[in-house]
Amino acid sequence: MKAIVQQYLATWNATGDERAALLSKHWSPAATYTDPMAEVSGHDGIAAVVDGVQAQFPGFVFTQVGEVDAHHRQVRFRWGLGPEGAEPLVIGFDVLVLDESGRIQDVRGFLDKVPA
Repeated sequence: MKAIVQQYLATWNATGDERAALLSKHWSPAATYTDPMAEVSGHDGIAAVVDGVQAQFPGFVFTQVGEVDAHHRQVRFRWGLGPEGAEPLVIGFDVLVLDESGRIQDVRGFLDKVPA
């Protein structure tokens, strides 16, 4: 399950063709994503949310914070968003539900720490 978390975070850090390839390989075409600020579905909707975050926080990267906890087809973990190599300015908690083939089917995101 650690690998799917790494691919998930890579999707948030990627742009253009690289992101499209990650979405195609690791996300179900009907994937849904919900957090306090967005509720979207499909690769195009998810890519639009990622674009928005990258525009709001240029040059920041997503990293894993702490350990991954998983059972059955679901995984939960904390992530950080901040300048590479620095303490994250934003910290969140996501739950991923995988489809039968192991691709991301549903994401439920929570924000634990957000700058004022």
